[in-house]
Amino acid sequence: MNAAGQGPITVARPPERPTLLYDRECGFCRRWIRRWRQAVRVGARFEPYQTVAGKYPEIPSDHLARAVHLVRTDGTVISGAHAVFEVLASRPAFGWLRAWYHVFRPFTAASEWLYHAVAANRMAISQIERPFRRWRAAAHGYRRSSVLFLRGLGLIYAIAFASLWVQVDGLAGTRGILPITQMLEAVRAQFGDRGPAIFPTLCWWWNSDAALQAMCIAGVALGIIASVGLCPALCLAILWILYLSLCVAGGVLMNFQWDALLLETGFLAIWLAPLSLHHPLRSRWVPSPTALFLLRWLLFRLMFLSGAVKLLSGDAAWWHLTALDVHYETQPLPNPISWYAHQLPAWFDRICVLVMFLIELGAPFLIFGPRPARRAAGAAIVALMLLIFVTGNYTFFNMLTASLCLTLIDDRALRLFARAPITPRSAHRPTLWPPWVVGPIGALLFLLATQEFTARLALPFRWPPFMERLQDALAPFRSINSYGLFPVMTPTRPEIIIEGSRDAIEWRPYEFRWKPGDPKRAPRFVAPHQPRLDWQMWFAALDDVRHSPWFFRLLGRLIEGSPPVLALLERNPFPEGPPKYIRAELYRYRFTTAAERRNSDEWWHRERLGPYCPVIQLRE
Repeated sequence: MNAAGQGPITVARPPERPTLLYDRECGFCRRWIRRWRQAVRVGARFEPYQTVAGKYPEIPSDHLARAVHLVRTDGTVISGAHAVFEVLASRPAFGWLRAWYHVFRPFTAASEWLYHAVAANRMAISQIERPFRRWRAAAHGYRRSSVLFLRGLGLIYAIAFASLWVQVDGLAGTRGILPITQMLEAVRAQFGDRGPAIFPTLCWWWNSDAALQAMCIAGVALGIIASVGLCPALCLAILWILYLSLCVAGGVLMNFQWDALLLETGFLAIWLAPLSLHHPLRSRWVPSPTALFLLRWLLFRLMFLSGAVKLLSGDAAWWHLTALDVHYETQPLPNPISWYAHQLPAWFDRICVLVMFLIELGAPFLIFGPRPARRAAGAAIVALMLLIFVTGNYTFFNMLTASLCLTLIDDRALRLFARAPITPRSAHRPTLWPPWVVGPIGALLFLLATQEFTARLALPFRWPPFMERLQDALAPFRSINSYGLFPVMTPTRPEIIIEGSRDAIEWRPYEFRWKPGDPKRAPRFVAPHQPRLDWQMWFAALDDVRHSPWFFRLLGRLIEGSPPVLALLERNPFPEGPPKYIRAELYRYRFTTAAERRNSDEWWHRERLGPYCPVIQLRE
């Protein structure tokens, strides 16, 4: 098939060597031909069609102007992405591109669509490509900050796995709230052999309680190893697989935005990380500009969508800048500072909301500006994350977002924080991913992420059907996501209080460790640890119990006296044995005023709203 989508072309005078014909008058084409020539070195010849077109009159000149054409030694002619992959396949390292083109139909369609989309807009893309060329040159200035990012990500992985380690048995173990074995049986019954592709997890082959514990322990160990610069690429790849497996195993209890953000960040970091066994902090290396750009594009989407979804929701609390009037007391897990922040005057809260919008909607555009603009964007975002961290318990989310800002801070800026010189002190050059691997993968990830971005903003842009199918196929791996926290502000704080009884007369409450319960108990600091059950209880209280089927499983485990589930709570009110009856009551909580706290020593004021779940009795 030729560039115009017509039948195959055959020339009467085939060349002795495969010859790729390109447009000499196109600067964009000349740059890429130079790259391909350096990549293959031997094999095909590269000739401007303007000089040899008369030799191949069978190929229409307008076709030659629209796409590259490869004339084979047998006289057959191919064009477009097919021709490019055929030329690159002369080196074994690029052979997989040709193999994928002939075997994987979605890849065939995607590569041809992308090639012709680029060819039709060469002039515009050439202008867009300029900053990429500058970023490639500027990547030399992000050596140390990239190393710090990779090491920081390893530490965040270790924290995330350690946080899950202490609660995984109660969440997904055999006596947990959502046992992974039961989930896999249900998936296998519904989807059969397609189950592992829809729910990708190592638990298909290893799903005991010991397996869940082992994956968490391995995650902590590998995260620590990555944080000291040992085997960064291999460690990050295994960490991504382990965390994806546990997220799938945990179901709704492992489906938070920071889980998705960690998976996407971790997957992109694999292509930034060197392939060497050891990566010194001041080694001689150049970070992949493609990987750096993708991480910055992730940070842009994360921050811009966080602000955009608030306005697109139409919520009056955001539009009128009154969200912070209730946010500190209605957020999932307040800390002690949240109570004091709630006492701030209303005018100050409105200024804070306005500043937040300026950072979330304005700073992202500085990410792609010159070096001073990137520094300003990074500083603004880190400042916002610090304020959120101080006034609320948002697990490792703030740390992870701040670590992404390291991709904006060049090594010169690090001199302000480190006395030691930032120039490389050794001749060590770590092995990097080759550009022919990172380039195609990066282009595909960028397109898929952009597709998700436009869908989240409901932009009137229609993507080709194969892109939608590819997005659906990759969705189970949770590494191309949309973001946006608190699009609608919760005006009040409903809380669920679970109570048990032996005689249905005297009821004793189950106290959670971190969520509000006893009005006199102060809110606690818990970040970067995430008590996932406490968090999920906040979501459950916002809706009817019938929309939270996992909640009935929780009550069932409590009435059974399951040790792993009871270990997730502050204390067991029935140490002598589980109760016979259990129920859930709904209360409305609000922070006390300064005067109320002085008089009653209470941090919370609460009033009963009614039953959330009726009484459940344990069957004999």
